[in-house]
Amino acid sequence: MRLIGLALALGATLLHTPLAQAACPDAATVDTFIADRAAARPAMPPIAAGSSLDDGLCAQAMVVERLSKDLGPVVGYKAGLTSPPAQQAFGVDEPVFGTLLRDMLLKPGASVRAADAVRSLFEADLIVEIGDAAVNDATTPADVLAAIRGVRPFLELPALVAPLDIQLDGPMITAINVGAWRGVMGELIAVPADETGVAMLADFTARLTDETTGETISAAPGKAVLGHPLNAVIWIAGVLKAQGKALKPGDLVSVGSIGPLNPMKPGQKIRLTYEGLPGTPGVSAAFE
Repeated sequence: MRLIGLALALGATLLHTPLAQAACPDAATVDTFIADRAAARPAMPPIAAGSSLDDGLCAQAMVVERLSKDLGPVVGYKAGLTSPPAQQAFGVDEPVFGTLLRDMLLKPGASVRAADAVRSLFEADLIVEIGDAAVNDATTPADVLAAIRGVRPFLELPALVAPLDIQLDGPMITAINVGAWRGVMGELIAVPADETGVAMLADFTARLTDETTGETISAAPGKAVLGHPLNAVIWIAGVLKAQGKALKPGDLVSVGSIGPLNPMKPGQKIRLTYEGLPGTPGVSAAFE
């Protein structure tokens, strides 16, 4: 399976070159990035184009440590660029790893100012809530489903923060924490822990709608994410294992783009609906 191969290859790379040996940016460079990000100024990534993945992960750890002072502790992780459209947009052929902090997560119906971040975006996503540490040994979506509490609607609101004339590569995207900024998260949805549930999560449709015009912005199936959204959890577990870490009960995993990224525009009211999941759940947000 290609996904497992990617996870193992990434793990082997990280174990061969520990993060302590990575070319980490200096503290002043990271501080400048954080200050520009907070002020909604174009923020230069703290590593240069062509840096290694280890460099990106080390920079991300430094960025997350500083962000956590204002945004609270780590509550989970995100797999970014998990759909073909997202990967094509950034010239990569595998996902990227990011970290979620508590105060990045907003309640349904939240109102968000697009101008509070540079290159603010929105996308259909899904959060998986971990229920059992056995998920770290999962190799199939069925294994993952048996070790989770359920899934949650998630309208992710990433921000690329970098200047428009910068071509971001995989390590640079990793360094800026995969653009993790904000996201609207809904209530827990229980999914049958059997083959019915596996099929349901592959086949549901994540539909983004402009509530003002009624227009469908995008509609994509769950399997747009790495062939099955729970494969993103397997990939995240592999990345963490390579760092000597593990998913634990209560952790949240954002599976990534279920369809394309969209620019956030003031005045929009967006609804994300999950057609095919129990109760047809969804969340909405307004952009100022």
